[in-house]
Amino acid sequence: MNKATTKLRSSIIKATLAGVIATSMSTALQAEDNVRWKVQSVFGTHLPALGDPIAQVAEQIKQASNGSVQFKVYEPGKIVPPFAISEAVKNKQIPAGLYLLGYDQGKIPASGLFSNVPFGMEPWEYASWWYDGEGQKLAQDLYAQHNIHPVLCGVIGPETAGWFREEMKSIDDFKGLKIRFAGLGGQVLQKAGASVTSMPSGEIFPALEKGAIDATEFSMPAIDQLLGFDKVAKNNYFPGWHQTFTANHLIVNKEIWDNLDSSKQAMIEMACTAGTLRALTRGESLQGAIVNGFKEKGVTARTLNGKLLADLKGLTNEVMQEQSAKDADFKRVYESQQAFMLEYKSWKKLAYLPRDFE
Repeated sequence: MNKATTKLRSSIIKATLAGVIATSMSTALQAEDNVRWKVQSVFGTHLPALGDPIAQVAEQIKQASNGSVQFKVYEPGKIVPPFAISEAVKNKQIPAGLYLLGYDQGKIPASGLFSNVPFGMEPWEYASWWYDGEGQKLAQDLYAQHNIHPVLCGVIGPETAGWFREEMKSIDDFKGLKIRFAGLGGQVLQKAGASVTSMPSGEIFPALEKGAIDATEFSMPAIDQLLGFDKVAKNNYFPGWHQTFTANHLIVNKEIWDNLDSSKQAMIEMACTAGTLRALTRGESLQGAIVNGFKEKGVTARTLNGKLLADLKGLTNEVMQEQSAKDADFKRVYESQQAFMLEYKSWKKLAYLPRDFE
């Protein structure tokens, strides 16, 4: 073998080894860049529109990213208690969670305005305020103080006004009533004289069945039926004055979020934006059939009378004024929502058919 051949072979071997090393390093770097997050949900993924969108988001983002971004979704309580998710995310106990921000109301008063508001926005109106108004920035600024980055990842329509054993005819009927009620609506009912408690979804039916509570609200009829409320309380009231929309957010530890490259941030945001729309459409698609089946289950759909709604609105105004006076962030967010609603009202009133002219 001459020197030229030996030199050529040596060059080929070196080039091959360099290629193998480069490929190995590239693969290792890609592996380091992969996102593998434990994501605990505050709602069970068996609950349509409320809990299952995060499972759909996880599946879609895995496929869209070719496996570089993967969420392992955990059911409520599997890692931390449902109401402790934001604290766990803040402290990096888990990197992310699907959460109802209003469960932070005790420590972050303004948080409730990002999840549900009495006599508040329509669900699509809230999404408009979030994406095209001030909502997203206000939420991110608020939660940055707690080392959390929120991403809107689901919105659904109004809840029912609750499941009651007895008819509710006036504001006085709430006096002494033991009821499971969440968020700002719960504060309104406390003003009406009710004994209000909040509990995770899995605890509500046993409490209702055993008489620990007299009544409850939780979500839309299709979800409430899965939880069994119609077996105990036969009066389902409408409209859901206390929760005209329900918004869920993917909350991510802010340090972890800030260390993601922009392409992965964008991928997660796109997946959650799609999840927001799918939650809304799925929620709206299911309720008619459930309500139409009330009669055979012995359930009566009832409407809160105008006087009772007016009284609840008056108490709501008091709660909002009191909270605004106590907390500058609450005041800022609430005023932003009210201004958006006022401007939107002129379009909403003119553009949509009243549906009662036939």
